[in-house]
Amino acid sequence: MRIAQRRDRLLAALTLTAGVGLILATPFALKSGAEFFLPLTIALVISVALVPVLEWLERRHVPSPLAAILCILVFLIAANIAIAAILVPATDFFRLLPTRLDRIQSNLAPLLDLYSSLEKYVNKTLRQVASTPIKQPATAGVAAPGSILELAATSAPAVIVQFLFGVLIVFFFLSGWTRMRRQTITGRTSFDGAMATARVIQDIVDDVSAYLGTITLINIVLGIVTGTALWFIGMPYPAMWGGIVALLNYIPYFGPVIGAFLLALGGLMTFSDIWMAMLPPALMYGLHLVEANAITPFVVGHRLTISPLLILISLSFWGWVWGTSGALLAVPLLIIIQTIVKAAGKPDIAGFLFEHGTLVQPKTGRNRRRGDPPEAQRETGG
Repeated sequence: MRIAQRRDRLLAALTLTAGVGLILATPFALKSGAEFFLPLTIALVISVALVPVLEWLERRHVPSPLAAILCILVFLIAANIAIAAILVPATDFFRLLPTRLDRIQSNLAPLLDLYSSLEKYVNKTLRQVASTPIKQPATAGVAAPGSILELAATSAPAVIVQFLFGVLIVFFFLSGWTRMRRQTITGRTSFDGAMATARVIQDIVDDVSAYLGTITLINIVLGIVTGTALWFIGMPYPAMWGGIVALLNYIPYFGPVIGAFLLALGGLMTFSDIWMAMLPPALMYGLHLVEANAITPFVVGHRLTISPLLILISLSFWGWVWGTSGALLAVPLLIIIQTIVKAAGKPDIAGFLFEHGTLVQPKTGRNRRRGDPPEAQRETGG
């Protein structure tokens, strides 16, 4: 019995060690293999979000392959309309940036003067403290692309391949969704296992589609309201700014900050008064605070409530692994992982480490002293 217990504890310790190693190695594998894992993950999240539309079409006797194609077409049309509404005006607007540098500099003149004075003071202090001049390290020059066409020509093949790969993943996932779900459920060896599997699959689909659908609707309304408010104060291209705000609002915490920074830059390019230039980001962030603290909690409810700490950790992790795309995927992936862990259960690492009997307690000199009689050993816990 004692040998069997020690063998079980050894196997548990090896499993725990291997699990920790796998967890530590997974982010680096995902980051180095981003060209494969990123489009695959995006395609799977989009597929799960489109499952309710697919099932709605299938209930109306539309064949699964045709329903999958219709879902993909609707998604691509909506995505292309949104991207065109943002990129086309943005190209024209930010093309004016070199000609508006004087206005930006005049608006920021007080801050630039303060920074100049502070820089002079810091340089003076450093010259007094430093005994020898610091040699600047040599930097290797990197040749930038000569034009946008050159940049597109160098990056287009990989983007096209990833795009086609993602579209095919979505198509095959949706066209075989009903069959895969049926095989996964009926392949269980017990009725309870089949019901648990069906419940987990349905919870993932419901939570991800409900979150993305609800947040998309909220972001569209926020973009429309923000664009209307900017139009009232005379900000050019209000539809573009509304689209940028709606897109960045998918990224919790950091997205609105980036949107406010871009609007501040646009305000400095447009208005000659710094207070008027700061009005667009103030309006945008005020509307975001109302949306984040009043509207979204009321609409989403308690079902999709997620810990802010987990959102921040997921956002930092996926943003580090895949950049902006990872930040956009952070919350949907967190919902999927939470749903699976909630159904499957999580390992009790604290119990494994600290509870009585889960690890072999070494008999140290403090617990058992050589030469003590058995009674003394029992009194000291030996």
